[in-house]
Amino acid sequence: MIFAIEEINQNPSLLPNITLGFQIYDSCYTEVRALQGALWILTGNKETIPNYSCHPSVTHSAIVGEMASRLSMTVSRVLSLYRYPQISYGAVISTLSDKQQFPSFLRTVPRDSSEPYALAQLLWHFKWNWIGIISSNDDRGILSSQELRNEFFKLGGCIAFLETVSLHNSRKSILRVVDVVKASSASVIVVYCSAENLTPFMEMVAMQKVTGKVWISSSSWSVSSDFSSTDILKALNGSIGIAYEREEIPGLMEHLQGLHPATSTDDVFIQTFWEKSFGCYWPASETKLQGSSNKTFCTGYETMENVDVSLYDAHNFSFVYTAYNAVYAVTHALHNLLSCQPGKGPFVNQSCAHILHFWPWQLFHYIKNVQFSNKVGDDVFFDENGDPPIIYNFLNWQMFSDGSSTYKKVGVFDSRAPPGYELSINESAILWFGGYNWVPRSVCSESCVPGYRQSAFEDRPLCCFQCIPCPLGEITNQTDSIDCRKCPQHQWSNELQDRCIPKHVDFLAFEDLLGMSLAFIAVICSLFTLVILSLFIKYRETPVVKANNLSLSYLLLLALILCFLCSLMFIGRPMNVNCMIRQVAFGVVFSFCVTCILAKTVVVIIVFNATQPDSILKKWVGTNVPSYIIFICTAVQVLICTCWLTVSPPFPVLNMSSEPGWIIMECNEGSAIAFWCMLGYICILSGISFLAAFMARKLPDTFNEAKYITFSLLVFASVWLSFIPAYLSTHGKYMVSVEIFAILSSSAGMLGCIFLPKCYIILLRPDLNTKEHLIKKGKLH
Repeated sequence: MIFAIEEINQNPSLLPNITLGFQIYDSCYTEVRALQGALWILTGNKETIPNYSCHPSVTHSAIVGEMASRLSMTVSRVLSLYRYPQISYGAVISTLSDKQQFPSFLRTVPRDSSEPYALAQLLWHFKWNWIGIISSNDDRGILSSQELRNEFFKLGGCIAFLETVSLHNSRKSILRVVDVVKASSASVIVVYCSAENLTPFMEMVAMQKVTGKVWISSSSWSVSSDFSSTDILKALNGSIGIAYEREEIPGLMEHLQGLHPATSTDDVFIQTFWEKSFGCYWPASETKLQGSSNKTFCTGYETMENVDVSLYDAHNFSFVYTAYNAVYAVTHALHNLLSCQPGKGPFVNQSCAHILHFWPWQLFHYIKNVQFSNKVGDDVFFDENGDPPIIYNFLNWQMFSDGSSTYKKVGVFDSRAPPGYELSINESAILWFGGYNWVPRSVCSESCVPGYRQSAFEDRPLCCFQCIPCPLGEITNQTDSIDCRKCPQHQWSNELQDRCIPKHVDFLAFEDLLGMSLAFIAVICSLFTLVILSLFIKYRETPVVKANNLSLSYLLLLALILCFLCSLMFIGRPMNVNCMIRQVAFGVVFSFCVTCILAKTVVVIIVFNATQPDSILKKWVGTNVPSYIIFICTAVQVLICTCWLTVSPPFPVLNMSSEPGWIIMECNEGSAIAFWCMLGYICILSGISFLAAFMARKLPDTFNEAKYITFSLLVFASVWLSFIPAYLSTHGKYMVSVEIFAILSSSAGMLGCIFLPKCYIILLRPDLNTKEHLIKKGKLH
């Protein structure tokens, strides 16, 4: 404060022709003396007569102080009655921001309610979500630790333990708290405790050799100044402390080092300062040496070689910067009062106050609205509650192997920065416990990597969880995700389930092994049928071929060729054309094929029953009955398919739900009723054909096909009865494969049962395929 006042008085641009002075009153940390000092300043009389002023012509402008919060509250209650400006450089309790109780109180140090928020931001910056808290057993320690816990909870952190310590704790209770710290998996411990209450606890920590912990200190204590034990200092190595804004004030160090009793005779503190610096006593203080064996007198010729360096370490003084700003705030307010132009003032009738005769409330008006930049370059101002911007420094206590140690500034919290950028940390400058440079971890559970989500335990805090993989089709692309996110309908999760990838498109393609195999079988079967047709054409004059209507055999073989080939329409990428045609073609061709069988059976029945004398079937022999049967029965199926295509034709669709991770391209049948009507009609035709063949199976004929047709239709019925449940229980290309298999197997069954026995006779038993053989048997009609 003295340095700032001397600097101001030497500055011609501040308060020109005005000399700034000061008076100091020591309250000795007691409310009574603090109140007495406030009344003395107000009245100018040590008798402290209220509402009476004995001030000479020189006015006390403002009070810089008190430092302690409880004393500031006592002083401010009196000063506020007169709106007397009071600027504290150390009182942090939040209650003082209440302008109803303390209207003329201001301060240059942030209120304590902002410290838990800054500490919580620091903890979250390092991704520490599992911490312990040690607080002193007093109001400030308990309230501050509770506020820190609330702020930390808002960010998603958890508290492993919250213990209180006190100077008066027994050794057993202190040891219990140390055991809690030692056993906890939390490696970060925040300490909200005064140094005197913390000392017994830290001595026990050092004695128990508790290592691997990062200690985070509040602004209420400092490692270097509050602890002298080397063991404690080693235990606190790597700790991070939050401190009020501390900037190196230009010229202050030189001012301290230039102090000397010979040149500062009017400085009331110089002798005490000299005694503290060099560990000596002035002869006038000889009474202090009584009982001491080291009677060293100060001579004034002491050198800096023997000085206590910490006394000159101005950067680490707790309230140097805030006291400096407090003095300058009063000075700039006085300067603004001095610069007021009559007729443009802020008071009644736009009047101004006189610099040598003004009321306290007039100066308070200027102080609460003051705004300036100090020599460091920081802006100094007060908000509506008389509080400065919230600015904290983060200091790292670094102790080296050679015994040297230092505080290093490693970060800043500045509320003036945009949201989300208030905290700035230089991680590379931090030296953690053990001399490590990497950030320690303090979590209850390790982070869940992308692809996993958190699942909390029922009886443990939210920070303790297990990692569960996301279900198929869901992903997490961030660590510690709470929920998995579903992929869009056209996408699917990859193997790691940390991103969505396009689904595989699938259909029964000719390139697939299954599609290739079915196509190969269809082509081979159709070629085989074509060979049989050629064989029948070549041996068309033989009895085995001529029997049972040669033209119907040709038509049936052609129909079977088409049945085999129509299965190829089910293979390949589903499109509008093939989706519409394939089922219709299958239905019509199969109906034609079954109708040909029915016609062949009817012909056999007519021929053999027409031999009876009174048979009414004689008139149908040699007519076009087979042609009518084929035309009418096939026309009915054509009509069904035409109505199907007209009302609700099949169309291609993308099925995204039947197969996980796949998009199935398939044909939607449009009208399911029409589809099953088409299949039902084929079944009805085959049923009628079966009954007719079954009735004609025992008719006397060497080449009676009825029994072979009966077997073929049994195979046909077995295949299609098995087809229905298989078709309904499969999806995608396998559904198509089931239908193709049914087409091929049923066609092959009819081909084999009806025509292979004849091929056997034609190729292997030609002796049975002669007219002589038939005459010999006497069975030619």
